[in-house]
Amino acid sequence: MSEPYNVLFLCTGNSARSILAEAILNRVGAGKFKAYSAGSHPKGEVHPYALQLLKSLNYDTSFARSKDWQEFAVPGAPEMNFVFTVCDNAAKESCPVWPGQPMTAHWGVPDPAAVEGTEAEKHLAFAEAYRMLNNRISIFVSLPINAVDKVALQKRLDEIGRNLPKAG
Repeated sequence: MSEPYNVLFLCTGNSARSILAEAILNRVGAGKFKAYSAGSHPKGEVHPYALQLLKSLNYDTSFARSKDWQEFAVPGAPEMNFVFTVCDNAAKESCPVWPGQPMTAHWGVPDPAAVEGTEAEKHLAFAEAYRMLNNRISIFVSLPINAVDKVALQKRLDEIGRNLPKAG
């Protein structure tokens, strides 16, 4: 395949987890994947802790903006090959009909923006969300997408979401 696979990460607010996932996949899947993110009810801004974490890991954050998932369901939008929900709320919502009927899976990650506590605890929550997403995305990019049938691929995508990699 010469063109990259388009992947959309969805979350309700599109301010933290989906933004992190977009950044990770665009780095580790460069050339093979092109990642996007969106939300069902976007907050309108990216969480500052998400931006801070990405910058500390040498990501260019100029891509990061909170946007509505409808941007990707209109004529002329990039056609998605995969759509992954990364928050439980978005997984329960009625998604738009995606052109091209992409493969979908739910990769729920706890919301780091919902963590209350000290600044250190909040930053740790973002680091943990990043770690979980990075582990899942690393597994995803290593899948032999062209070598397996759609049923087997769907099974693997679902497994990635169910098997939370452990810390350490």
